[in-house]
Amino acid sequence: MKKDLKTIFSCQTCGYQTAKWLGKCPDCGRWDTFVEETRAPKSSKGNMRGASSLRTKPVPIDSIKLDHEERILTGIKEFDRVLGGGLVSGTLVLIGGDPGIGKSTLMLQALYGLAMGGYKVLYVSGEESIRQIRLRSNRLGTLSPDMLVVSEVDMELILSMADDVKPDVLVIDSIQTMFNGDLSSAPGSVSQVRESAMRLMLMAKKTNISTFLVGHVTKEGAIAGPRLLEHMVDTVLYFEGDRSHVFRILRAVKNRFGSTNEIGVFEMKEKGLEEVVNPSAVFLSERPSSAPGSVVTASMEGTRPILVELQALASSTNFGTPRRTILGLDHNRVALLAAVMEKKLGMHLMGHDIFMNVAGGVKVDEPAVDMGIVSAIASSFLDRPIRDNNVILGEVGLTGEVRAIAHVETRVAEVKKMGFTKCFIPASNLKRMTGIKDGIEVVGIKTVSEAIEELF
Repeated sequence: MKKDLKTIFSCQTCGYQTAKWLGKCPDCGRWDTFVEETRAPKSSKGNMRGASSLRTKPVPIDSIKLDHEERILTGIKEFDRVLGGGLVSGTLVLIGGDPGIGKSTLMLQALYGLAMGGYKVLYVSGEESIRQIRLRSNRLGTLSPDMLVVSEVDMELILSMADDVKPDVLVIDSIQTMFNGDLSSAPGSVSQVRESAMRLMLMAKKTNISTFLVGHVTKEGAIAGPRLLEHMVDTVLYFEGDRSHVFRILRAVKNRFGSTNEIGVFEMKEKGLEEVVNPSAVFLSERPSSAPGSVVTASMEGTRPILVELQALASSTNFGTPRRTILGLDHNRVALLAAVMEKKLGMHLMGHDIFMNVAGGVKVDEPAVDMGIVSAIASSFLDRPIRDNNVILGEVGLTGEVRAIAHVETRVAEVKKMGFTKCFIPASNLKRMTGIKDGIEVVGIKTVSEAIEELF
């Protein structure tokens, strides 16, 4: 081996580096993840010349001039909502999701919307040929002369191409296929992903080109590559959804230029993804009438309330340990609420299996739906349906009290808009409400036992 080549071992899960091979990574605890990588160190003279030519000086923050330009709109309102109102110039966005969930489809549709808005866009694919991209665009109806496509994996050529074309928006699909000639490791390795993302980040900040990076995910659902990748970018989006369901949910987990609570709801159709303007109506469209174990509650997703149907099934078991199978809700939260019901309501749930589901494949994780969970389990356990025009809200404490929730007026307004006539909310929220909506009865509840008395 040449003397000027340095050998290191990198963990392919977290990026930890060491001079010798290890069986177990001391950082992330994974086994057999170290791969040998060889890097040729750059000359110190060259580095010094580069550093001196790029040397910058600190300036007072109040002397920096801002261009009050509007955000770039993609034409997909749900996508723009999750981004915080549109794309910011020079932003770096990482979007991940399961294989086949619709990441590339979303990117093509977003680029088409930008191209139709007069922006020049460049789509770089490391996974498809340009003929395959054209075939997919034909199906989606996303053909535009301002939409440039290329199949390339070499980062040097891609950066040179971006410098020549000067697009307003660039898409890299996917970051795991990109290759840097300076590194000896294979595409998709930690060092290749880290180096490619770093170079794209510097390019985006220097040229103000808004850049999307499409990322693969691991078996656990996290974006593949080093965790550093998520720290480097400005926005991290996850495209979620079960492929057996037609609905897809775009969720922001990091956003330097907007809220991380917003979600966008899409429906997968033959001609691509279609926005769901009123998610509440869609999620409640197939709700059964007068069915025990079914209840409607309101969950806040960013600034928008969404009505969802919680379904519960409590059935007696002959085994010593009852099952708790939960989909779309926090498993530990449901177990905690079942214990509260056992203690405060006298319901013998330890002798029953509990199965819970959020209809439509959406995930709900806020405490404001606690009363909905309790009501659904109680309805199934007692085999008595909750009235179809009722909606239940509230957080439940361990002593059985019903605690106040946030954005109650926004939720009640959505409940009324969807045609429900009665809404149960915490009594403390009822006292602070400035105006009770006409056409809907709002009932305040203090404890779990009081709520069950009112409902049944």
